[in-house]
Amino acid sequence: MLGLLAIVLPVFGLIGIGYAARRANVVSERMGEGLSEFVFSLSLPCLIFRTLVRAEIPDVQPWGYWISYFAGVGAVWALAMLIGRRFFALKGVSAVVAGFSAGQANTVFVGVPMILKAYGDEGAVPLFLLIAVHLPVTMTLATVMAEGRQASPLVIVRRLATHPIVIGILAGSAFRPLAPHLPAPFWQVVELLGSAAVPCALISMGIALRRYGLETGWKLPTVISGLKLVLHPLLVLLLATRVFEMPPVWAGVAVLFASCPSGINAYLFAERYGEGIALASSAVTLSTVLALGTTLFWLYVLGVG
Repeated sequence: MLGLLAIVLPVFGLIGIGYAARRANVVSERMGEGLSEFVFSLSLPCLIFRTLVRAEIPDVQPWGYWISYFAGVGAVWALAMLIGRRFFALKGVSAVVAGFSAGQANTVFVGVPMILKAYGDEGAVPLFLLIAVHLPVTMTLATVMAEGRQASPLVIVRRLATHPIVIGILAGSAFRPLAPHLPAPFWQVVELLGSAAVPCALISMGIALRRYGLETGWKLPTVISGLKLVLHPLLVLLLATRVFEMPPVWAGVAVLFASCPSGINAYLFAERYGEGIALASSAVTLSTVLALGTTLFWLYVLGVG
């Protein structure tokens, strides 16, 4: 148990420090927004770039890995929309937000720090490969479902192509042949920026939680949290270990990735369309709080720590 706590407590401890600092007015909302922008725009892309440039990427696509994770995404997304429509009278974009909240994991602020802490460099390649596919798939699916036939493929592609995380992925892939020839000062800058991603992300997440709160009550956010934190990783675990064959680290990364709380992208998506904002913020807050306990459980199941 001490080994599990050693993985989880630093992650959620920094989130708690950010929350407490904002609650006590030691820091401002503006600081949290600045940290978040720094992580998204500079620090995390450098971390991804550094990892992919040096990583040993498999020659054959790990289809079992992709299917295990995204089959789980599809299942909890559909269930959240169905429950939201049938029992909570959600319609249109609000129903899509419910599904997005259940299927979109908080990879930047929780997933990256936790998985790297659990598996170290061995887990970096499957982690960032999944991040590379996760964002385009979920964002595209949510946009198409929200806009229907009016969704513009060019707009979707433009948004993805200019997303800092996608840029980091593409740059890391493109610079792999040049990595041995890049000067030491260049790598020092990349290392300094990349190493700041984890603590800054967690502190900004804590500040953000103070802002979001439980604005829609607890019933539907609890359902979404259960789908995200329990059902999704369970489905991925069964598929990754009983149906498909893959290295244990890859299976573990997929399960922990799925066990992450609802991502802030669901909140940003809701803000863009002006619907389901309170639901998304409540799901993010509650699932993040509950994730402290469920993460310990999944780490125990995986035998990590």
